[in-house]
Amino acid sequence: MTTVRTTTRDPELLCRRLDNWLNAKHPGARCRNVRVPVAGGPSSETVLFDLAVPHPAGTARQRVRPCVLRLAADPEVSAVLPSYDMAAEYRTIRTIAARTRVPVPELLWLEPDPEPLGAPFLVMERVAGRVPPDVMPYTYGSNWLFDATGEERARLERATVGVLAEIHSVPAEGGLREHVETQRAHYARVVEGRAPSPVIERAFARLADLWPADPGPSVLSWGDARVGNIVYDADFVPVAVLGWETSGAGPRELDLASLVHRHRYFQDLATASGFPGMPGFLDRDRVAGVYAELTGHTPRDLDFHILYAALRHAVAMLGEGYRQVRSGEREMPADPDDLILHRGSLEAMAEGR
Repeated sequence: MTTVRTTTRDPELLCRRLDNWLNAKHPGARCRNVRVPVAGGPSSETVLFDLAVPHPAGTARQRVRPCVLRLAADPEVSAVLPSYDMAAEYRTIRTIAARTRVPVPELLWLEPDPEPLGAPFLVMERVAGRVPPDVMPYTYGSNWLFDATGEERARLERATVGVLAEIHSVPAEGGLREHVETQRAHYARVVEGRAPSPVIERAFARLADLWPADPGPSVLSWGDARVGNIVYDADFVPVAVLGWETSGAGPRELDLASLVHRHRYFQDLATASGFPGMPGFLDRDRVAGVYAELTGHTPRDLDFHILYAALRHAVAMLGEGYRQVRSGEREMPADPDDLILHRGSLEAMAEGR
């Protein structure tokens, strides 16, 4: 697997600049133990730190609060998103907290001005728990989810589908056509001046053939539905839902397909590497059945939506691949589709197999 470079920012310099900003918000506040997690996503930078603030009584003691800094990614590091609206992500998390039972971290501050840290950012509480790893993927073994019992995995799976059901209780404006056209425009920017991806273009053509007769009403869409964006407690129950930077509006099936596709992607990587993986986990039909039970809505047109989830993932991967080529981190392959790790499954779906 290709390692994604997640930051070019110096943690020590970042801490000094963050200290200055924190002092303006809360005199005497300091950041401690600044660190960048290895598995941070490429669409933004996730920085962990401890916030130390003076005790209200004025003593030498300090209160320490674990926090997370979400910083819009350095454009030299990430080509995953066409743009990053940090304020929109902040508003979405506030909406989720106010209108649903979905657990989200407590928001502390939003800073839309890029001047303090070099990019807009938000600060939220850090929630203790366990996250299924992306590096190496949880399907490779030697992690808490892989080692869980069948009953524990089933509990986690049902609770995760329940998260989607809660998110989708919030109506939103924006349809499927608009969603796909936005993705098509993003793909055009990714390949501008570069070789296009034949498999992605075939996938777009296949979407037209499979277009739903009735996409259904639009709801708030998480945008990056996968177990790796959820913090779970020791009972395999979600305690914090993360990764709201691509949230938007569209049919319920957008998130359901993303959840199924992302596991299928990790499962394919595992089997290609000689590992058994977790073939029965997040089964498409079972996920759809649980969702129907929880919401009364029977998911439909899943062939279309799982193809679209795989296509969106491929566009992000192609953009990251081209960034790596520009930065000298990898050689440009003769076939641009080789930058897409799941090209085989995407080709199969694009060809109706």
